[in-house]
Parts: sequence; structure tokens; C-alpha cells
Amino acid sequence: MHLSTRPILRRVALVGAALLAATAAVPQASAAAAPDDLTAAGGGLSAVIRYTENGIPHILARDYARLGFGTGWAQAADQVCVLADGFVTVSGERSRWFGPDAAPDLSLSSATKNLSSDLYFKGVRESGTVERLLATPAPAGPTEDLKELMRGWAAGYNAWLAQNKITDPGCKGAAWVRPVTTADVAARGFAVSVLGGQGRAVDGITAAQPPGAAGSPTGPTASPQETGPAAAAEAAREFFDTGRYDMGSNAVAFAGSTTASGRGLLLGNPHYPWQGGRRFWQFQQTIPGELNVSGASLLGTAVVNIGFNEKVAWSHTVATGTPVNLHQLALDPADPTAYLVDGKPERMTRRSVTVPVAGGGAPITRTQWWTRYGPVVSDLGASLPLPWTARTAYALNDPNAANLRGSDTSLAMGKARSVAGIQEALKRTQGLPWVNTVAADSAGATLFTQTQVLPRITDELAARCSTPLGRATYPASGLAVLDGSRGDCAIGSDPDAVQPGVFGPGKAPTLRDAPYAENSNDSAWLANADRPLTGYERIWGSVATPRSARTRGAVEDVSAMAAKGRLTVADLQKQQFANRVPAGDLAAADAAKACSALPGGTATASDGGAVDVSAACPVLASWDRTADSSSRGALLFDRFWRGLTASTPAKDLWLVPFSAADPVRTPRTLDRAAPGIGRALADAVAELKAAGIALDAPLGEHQFVVRGGRKLPVGGGTEALGVWNKIEAPWNAAAGGYPEVVHGSSHIQAVGWDGSRCPVARTLLTYSQSSNPLSPYYADQTRMYSEERWVTSRFCERDILTSPKLKVVLVRERR
Repeated sequence: MHLSTRPILRRVALVGAALLAATAAVPQASAAAAPDDLTAAGGGLSAVIRYTENGIPHILARDYARLGFGTGWAQAADQVCVLADGFVTVSGERSRWFGPDAAPDLSLSSATKNLSSDLYFKGVRESGTVERLLATPAPAGPTEDLKELMRGWAAGYNAWLAQNKITDPGCKGAAWVRPVTTADVAARGFAVSVLGGQGRAVDGITAAQPPGAAGSPTGPTASPQETGPAAAAEAAREFFDTGRYDMGSNAVAFAGSTTASGRGLLLGNPHYPWQGGRRFWQFQQTIPGELNVSGASLLGTAVVNIGFNEKVAWSHTVATGTPVNLHQLALDPADPTAYLVDGKPERMTRRSVTVPVAGGGAPITRTQWWTRYGPVVSDLGASLPLPWTARTAYALNDPNAANLRGSDTSLAMGKARSVAGIQEALKRTQGLPWVNTVAADSAGATLFTQTQVLPRITDELAARCSTPLGRATYPASGLAVLDGSRGDCAIGSDPDAVQPGVFGPGKAPTLRDAPYAENSNDSAWLANADRPLTGYERIWGSVATPRSARTRGAVEDVSAMAAKGRLTVADLQKQQFANRVPAGDLAAADAAKACSALPGGTATASDGGAVDVSAACPVLASWDRTADSSSRGALLFDRFWRGLTASTPAKDLWLVPFSAADPVRTPRTLDRAAPGIGRALADAVAELKAAGIALDAPLGEHQFVVRGGRKLPVGGGTEALGVWNKIEAPWNAAAGGYPEVVHGSSHIQAVGWDGSRCPVARTLLTYSQSSNPLSPYYADQTRMYSEERWVTSRFCERDILTSPKLKVVLVRERR
């Protein structure tokens, strides 16, 4: 597709020679030609990049290949080391460069060592999986527009490498930073697609070996269900519990009936890692007359994953749908690498993968085993072993291993003009692997939908075909374990599904045009507490079960906002940084009273020592129940509550138990007599005193990040506290408390419309645009996040061209 860019580019040119001269100040960029000349010398690709405040690029191109080119170039300029590291991962070469026993950064899989990561990804590449998916015609495979974007992205990344010197100390001079291909870009997309499935089972896939092989059972062993169905059920529940992921999110859409303008509002607050390859990167993409969208992408992605255009805004939250299932195999008594289906043996497919290692050591070769259902797997986490015995093995079915459509879904949403258009994009492309979608539009409509790629496991199929293990795991977690020896237990297909073996979008839990639609990583049930969603299969998520503290707090907050009405973007900004601690509202007053009632003000710590906790009682009582940087008592309650909830079951904490009839307000009323309260208080007080931290110290003095030698206080709180502005930080008393954020609030967007042609949008990329500590955009937005300030989005042309920081760059291939 070739569309005229001349009108916009003429306006760019009108900014004048001064702007063109200013492009010299943009690091690693070329401005040798006039910005309206988009034909690169030698016929190569080119694009115009307009940088505004905080280093945010607005990429302008005449077609998808050139748009991808500008996107790849600009991403490389900000994130070359992180991107290059990811390409080493998906090429299966981490052991070669970093050693087989070192740990990857977990961005693209859950592999615990480079060796298992390499065995998996090298096996994927050598099997031709990515190339077959690229060659699959749309809609089951990627569209031509997306393939052009990926081709352009690779060319842009490579052109940046060829024309610039790397200054980032993370990979300066590193031999592992190399050019990439379209297949490499697609392989990264594949890795993102299977993050919730095969990607979480990499160690189990690469370790699975038949009995008698090195490191495997030598004969029949106890099967998991024989170790106890309750333990297996709990292990599966924990493995798929979205509250335990390092990805989460909140998102809420408000309908026009609740807003001052009569138009929709959207607040997106994804919770993602602050370091590594799952960072977001902020930008705008424009092909005049075809596409104009602003937002953020996961690194290595050529499209806006979450964002907005002039008519509609959307965000995603990690969904509770269980994206995989297991098939329990009955093995051929004469051959443990053959399995029976309707009494007939089928041989497993053997994949031998060889991985080079650092230091010139001998390459390591391992074997993986694949079946009609997927790879044989030895476990789903340490607590759910799936031993391969002489009688039984387990195969993992992950339908997202045949899904390279995720970026097509994002591209289609970027072109949508309404909530109905978002829903149509989801139905047409069916590419989202593990997220919900929440959206609002300029006409005042709202949407929540869990349209994601899930194996077509109905409750009827699970009841008819579950093995004993599956009868324990499916109700608890949605993990079906089907009898793989029966042909009548095969997963069927829906007529509206573009891929065999998955649910069609007509079965997805969906809520349209509610006054508010909200999700905080619990199931779809309470997307709106007044209009609960029910009737979906268990694999999508649970119904009438306890909600997390974050969901409960979020529903309380957004329902009150909707009832108040007359909402604006400013109200969304206030919600993001309200930092209310729902667990504190529920428990702090009773905890303070339980503290005051302790005989002699003394409690026994976990180590058996007596601790004077009397000074903690008034601190808890006077705490303002927020996790603001200035809040005194927030840190004490945080340490107390983490300890209490980790050691005491919920059933022993509350006097009023959970009720499905009152799910937002229950459970409640802390049992002051619970024996764990005194112990948790003693542990928290002793811990803070040992670290030299005052019990009433402001939170921000001990929850912070250091950037450029400067300590930046960080508000917000952990999952157990239920804070909307979620922050997860490892405790390090010697370093002052919580000295670094590992994941939490990331690319935040508050979007609405006021009747003008331009959306009203405020954004924040909490960890900033670049991972290069030498970049001016390494910590600028992190400082803004610390100070609870926002970026005013520049979406319309007049806003971009009037930016006081505008720098216009023409980037091009050199051939």
C-alpha cells in the first residue's frame, strides 16, 4: 500500500530550517535529506521520526514496510542491548555467549537456565515452526501488512546497527549484537504468544526423558494423583494464579453516562517488569489515510499493543483463562516412546537439539519428544511433577504455539473507530494469547472482553474425559488433563474460530456498554459488580469465588467514581495515584487494637524471642491507610501484612467469611485473636529496628529507586495490600528497605475526549523510554512517576509540530 504523505510532510517542512538543523541533536540519527523526501538512496526503506518531550517518537511513513523501518530504528536507538539480548534468546544461543548455567532474564520464557532456554528455542527454530506460521495464509496466519511491518522492523533495526555506535555499557562492543531477519522478529512474537503456555513449561519440556534415560525414572513411579489430588489441585491453582505472575494490570473504562463530556474514559495501568525484554516502549505510528495510533509496544514488537487513536482507547490485563491443557498418554508396554490412541500405537517425534556453549566446551545435545498433542513435559513447576513412567507420560497442548496473529490483532485495534470496531478486530484476528481487553470510545461506549486463544475445553468434555489428575486440577485451576488414549476425547472446534481446537470469540465472556468495566486480573465475573458475568466454561476462569484485595479495592473505587459521575481525565489521574491500601482499610484499625491488647505490649517473634511491640500500636492506628511516599506507618503495615498473610490462611484471619452474595465486602473484620497477628507484629517490629528503620518512617524513604545517583521515592504497594498502583520490590534491609522495583505500574494511560478532533491523553512510562544509562531518557519519566506527574500526549499534528522539544529525523537504509 502506497499513500501520499506529502501534505503532512509539507507541514513538517514549514517548521523551518531551524528544526531540520535541530535534528543533529538527536542521538544516532541522520537528517541529511529534506524531511519530505521519503525515497531513500538506492531504493531502500526510509521513514520520518518526529521526537517530542521525553524522547517519544512519532513515526511517519507511506506504507507498512517503511513504518516498520522507522519503528525498528527508533526502538534500537533506545533499547538496543535489551533487544539484542532477546534475539540471542530466540536464536537459542544464550549458552554460547553467556554460559549454559547462567539464568536468562525470564522475559521470553520461564527457563531457569540458559541451557534449557536454548534447547527449547533452538528446537523451535530448527523445526521450522516460525517459518510455517509465517507462510500460513490469513486469517489463521499473519496478514501481508504485518509481514511487511516485521520486514521493515528488521531492516530498521539493522540499519541503526550499521549506521551508529553503541554507547550503552550493557552491550557496547559485544559480539552477540548482530543483524536480524524477519524470521527473528517473528520468533520473538512467537515467544510472547507462548509465554503463558509452552514458555512457562520450558524446563519441563527440555527435561522430559523416557524411563531408563539419563536423569529420568528407571521404572514405574507414583503418579501425581497418587501423591494426593488435593496437593495436585493446589499446585495447579498456584501455577496458573495470575496474582503470582510478574505481569498483571488494572484497566477501567467509563461510559458516557458517567463522564462530564458524555464521552468515554479509559485508565490503563499494566503491571509489567521494569527491567529486561518485557518492557514497554512508547511511540506513535502514522500512515496518512490508513493508520494513526499512539501507545506502547512490548520491545521487539512492530505495532502498538495498548493505546489509543482519535476515536477509541484500549488496554489489556492478564486474563485468568488457562491457555493450555494436558493429555495423559497411555504408553505402549513395549516402547515408552510410543503411545496408544484407540488401541493403536503412535510413535513420538524425536527432536535432537545441539547447543554450543561458551568457552569452547563441547556442544550439549539433548532430545525432546513430541506427540500429536504437543511436547511431552515432565512437570508444570516443582510442585506439580508429571513423571514419565513405563506406563504414562503427559503431553502439553498449547494452541498459542500455532498463533502468530497477536500483532495483527493490535494492528486491527489501532485502526478501529469505536468499541464495536475493537470487538470486530478481536473477532476477525483472534490473536490475543493471554489477556483481556478493556476499551472506551469517543461516543461513550465501553467494553470488557476476554477474547483470547484458549484450548476448546468445555465442562462437558472435562467431565467426560478427565483422568483422575484432571478431576482434581480442572475445578481448582481450569487445567484439564484429558485421556489421550481416547479419540473421542479430542478437542473440538468452534465454527467461528480461525484456528482448530480453540474457542471461537462468541464463547468469550464479554460485557458491553456498562457504566464501568474493570479488571484487575481476577476472572470476568465482576467486570461490573452490578452486572456479573456468568455461564462461561471453567477454563475461562472462576465464578462466585473470593476476589483479590486489588480487585475488591478497584471495584470499590471505580463504582464510587461511576456513581459520582461528571468524570474527567483528571479523575483518572487521581485514581492512579490515590494509593489507597484496601487491606489497610480492612485490617489496620483491628490490628492496632490487637496490638494494644497484647499483655505488656510484648509478642513472640517467629524465632521465639520476645519483642516489645507497644510503639507499633499508635503508628498503625494513626496511619492514613495509603501507600503514598509520605505515608507514615505504611511500611510497618506492609511488613506486618506480608508476614501475616504468608503464614496464616485466610479462613483464620476473618470473622466474616467470603460470601458470593457480597463479594466486594467479604471476607472482612479481622479476628484480633488470630495467633498469627502477634507473631507478625513482632517480626515486623524486630525487622525494622534491626535495619535501623523507624516504625513511622515515611514510605518513600525506604521504597525507592536510584537513577543517576539520585534516590527517587516510589509510592504504591504490593499485591497483598491491594493497591491499584501496584509495585513489587524485593526487601533488602541492608540497602534501606525496598531499593529497586522489579515489576509493577508500567505504561500508564488516562484517555478521554472533549469533542475536539484530538483525544485528551496523559501517559507515563514509569521506567522511562531508554535502558541506556547514558541516555537523557533513561530516568526522566521515572522522576515524573516519583513526583506523580504526567506526560501530556501529543497526538494531533498541530500538537506534535508545536512541541518545544520537536526534533525531526529522516532515517534511511544505505545500500
